Amino acid sequence: MSTPATETKLTKRDFAAETARWCPGCGDYAVLSTMQKVFATLGIPREKIVVVSGIGCSSRFPYYMNTFGFHTIHGRAPTVATGIKLANPDLSVWVITGDGDGLSIGGNHLLHTMRRNLDINVVLFNNHVYALTKGQFSPTSQTGRVTKTSPEGSIDHPIEPVIFALGAEATFVGRTADTMAQHMERILLEAARHKGTSFVEILQHCVIFDHHGWEHLTGRDVRDDNLVQLEAGQPIIFGKDHTKGIRSRGDALEVIPLDTGEYSEADCVVHDPGTMNYLYSRMIARMNHPEFPVPLGVIRAKKDRETYETSLQTKIDAVRKKRGATSDLDALIQGPDSWVVE
Repeated sequence: MSTPATETKLTKRDFAAETARWCPGCGDYAVLSTMQKVFATLGIPREKIVVVSGIGCSSRFPYYMNTFGFHTIHGRAPTVATGIKLANPDLSVWVITGDGDGLSIGGNHLLHTMRRNLDINVVLFNNHVYALTKGQFSPTSQTGRVTKTSPEGSIDHPIEPVIFALGAEATFVGRTADTMAQHMERILLEAARHKGTSFVEILQHCVIFDHHGWEHLTGRDVRDDNLVQLEAGQPIIFGKDHTKGIRSRGDALEVIPLDTGEYSEADCVVHDPGTMNYLYSRMIARMNHPEFPVPLGVIRAKKDRETYETSLQTKIDAVRKKRGATSDLDALIQGPDSWVVE
């Protein structure tokens, strides 16, 4: 992160703006509270942070964060964030989006933001529906999902956000859940400290239109068996009593028991988010319930790519050295190949 630290110690309360207004029990409250806490620990002045959003319930974030912010139009938050970062690379820029805003009308913009590797942070709330417009199916809705716009069940094949991010070659890809505050805080902190585009999917509950959307994963009675928290350099083990593991078999993964004597921790995959093996990252991201536990944590974290704004500044400096700097704006705009039409 290029932004210098502030000398004044900030608190979570310093980042709270007006009173948040979502439906009672909405998962957005938990994300907002956690992000305010994370921002307070970054050591960055509030005037050096910009929160950018598009359209949707999550897109109210700029009003509730006591920083600079832009509430933009549907799907275009990554585009506005790109302009902000290029105009002032010292800013800490955060894009807040949803599964509809970011992966439907904004899918192309989000793809190119991650492909370019700007040093910005993208946080995508995934609740499986267009909640603000009253519950239509979204790009992440499960096939067969009954909604107001799919009364007989959706026939669409859903997008997996982390697979999308990996395909766009985002240099940081993570996942967390709105009901796991400590885990969410840790992943957002790691994303903030990453140099390059970070993408974090948050499994988020909509209490009105998707109330039980993630209960089969995040419910207290089932999450030990249906989720696995990835830790760099550690074997992938899960289960209430850590009795299950993930083993690699060439280009596939499988769940193995660790309490029968047939296998041990040594047989489990050791998680490596920085690997050059793209197939590995994709296999981990492809783990899905009920065959596998759903992975939370940092799926991919690469540090070997220059950021887009750094590459741009290098290009600008090279052109200035080659052509010479000019303060004549008219001459710069007209250039050597312009002509006048009489």
